[in-house]
Amino acid sequence: MKPLTVFGPDFPFAYDDWIKHPAGLGTLPKDAMGAKIAIIGSGAAGIIAGYELMKLGAHPIIFESGKFGGRLRSQPFEGADNVIAELGGMRFPVSGAGFYHYVDLLGLDSAPFPNPLTPAAGSTVIDLLGQTYYAEKADDLPPLFREVAAAYDAALEEGANFSALKQAIRDRDPARIKAIWNPIVAAWDERSFYDFVASSEAFQKLTFHHREVFGQVGFGTGGWDSDFPNSMLEILRVNVTECDDNQRYIIGGANQVPRGLWEHAPDKLAHWPKGTTLASLNNGATRAGAARIRRGAHNQLEITDQWGHAQAFDAVIVTCQSHLLSTQIETEESLFSHDLWMALDRTRYMQSAKTFVMVDRPFWKDKDPETGRDVMSMTLTDRMTRGTYLFDNGPDKPSVICLSYSWMTDALKVLPLPVEKRVNLALSALNKIYPNVDIRSHIIGDPITVSWEADANFLGAFKGALPGHYRYNWRMFGHFMQDDLPAAERGIFLAGDGVSWTPAWVEGAVQTSLNAVAGVIRHLGGTFSKENPSPSDLYPVTGPVAPSSL
Repeated sequence: MKPLTVFGPDFPFAYDDWIKHPAGLGTLPKDAMGAKIAIIGSGAAGIIAGYELMKLGAHPIIFESGKFGGRLRSQPFEGADNVIAELGGMRFPVSGAGFYHYVDLLGLDSAPFPNPLTPAAGSTVIDLLGQTYYAEKADDLPPLFREVAAAYDAALEEGANFSALKQAIRDRDPARIKAIWNPIVAAWDERSFYDFVASSEAFQKLTFHHREVFGQVGFGTGGWDSDFPNSMLEILRVNVTECDDNQRYIIGGANQVPRGLWEHAPDKLAHWPKGTTLASLNNGATRAGAARIRRGAHNQLEITDQWGHAQAFDAVIVTCQSHLLSTQIETEESLFSHDLWMALDRTRYMQSAKTFVMVDRPFWKDKDPETGRDVMSMTLTDRMTRGTYLFDNGPDKPSVICLSYSWMTDALKVLPLPVEKRVNLALSALNKIYPNVDIRSHIIGDPITVSWEADANFLGAFKGALPGHYRYNWRMFGHFMQDDLPAAERGIFLAGDGVSWTPAWVEGAVQTSLNAVAGVIRHLGGTFSKENPSPSDLYPVTGPVAPSSL
């Protein structure tokens, strides 16, 4: 069976094939060799764009106002060897073939993520409404949970022709994908995830409690009630491309991907001498964060950093979250159309909080002498911890517990609290589920926490499009196609998972970064190989359906 990848459905383009093709992504003209390209943000989108443009002979300059790596943020526990807390992206579906191209390029290792009811988790505990259920596989759970899972499968078939769409994506058949997906866009653009669930024939045969359980426990990665207000299109994209399934984590931390590409010398380079890296082109460090973007002389773009240093660039790629263009970076209004500004400003970001502790060993694998079960398990609950994940670094080695992974309202509950208070609240909740387990006695070192909405460089974890937001996403994603834009709006390109159709998944950052690379190639007068067509070549043919046609 062919592997299923994030091939559309909105724009079914084989990004993984494009970046692996021996013909390369394109060619820059001689007078564009060494062209300076400003890249705002050092996350996956920014570093991948910089890496690919460097290979073509351009000179990417990276600006970063916070931590290198963006939301691929792997924070080590002090005093431990290679024990980390993944504060941002931590689970990466194998369907993200573009991302794994770079993981493999760098020789990084991955392992199955300990999601609920997977072999990697070992065991799972579901704690709802004061009742606790232990399971090592889905069949161990009461019929209620299987009824919920079956109802959602039936709803997907009923409302989204799910199996046929998934097969078309697996077959990489753009015409068939568009024939199925475009009518779904028209039908569900202005309807929510909850509407899809509650109005489905399958769930209408069941009780409200079934929908409640679906929201708390969900499917694949856990509860999804935080996404109930979101556009159903956003959820369908996740489901049909298996972003919620077969996930892995990067051993040693996901931050190794952007850091590795920063230091990696490609085998094949135009213009630059062998051994050139992004780090060397940036004199070993990123620039300070961008404070202003404006149109400069000779139609170039001028970036002023936080210390007042201004420099002209031939093009700019903006990978930061869109609200920063209004709140943190003084951005000349004429660089974007009013329609695009509307999309950038109306983009909705979801809140997310995580709290981690390091423990002396993976004690959860100890067996209860009375039941023979694991003394603690991967835990899904309606209590404020919501999701608790266990990361085993080996027998008798320091390991990690993500005590709480929460979203939206649950994340806001802990927003003003210091890390110690967050840990105590999480331990109190888990003590009600595991009254005989002294988790606290195993904790070593200092805890680590994050609230992404409290970070001035992010203002939220990732985009969560609301019903009706398809038109906004369409404007942002397609912005790299600039032939029809007025001259005042050309040369600045958007990238990042928030611009993509699949926010919260790194593959969206990869794909939009490659769109931006294609846009820069065209902007600098470059060309693409006929043997390896670019996103710019195929967008007019298989691009997303225009909102005006819905």
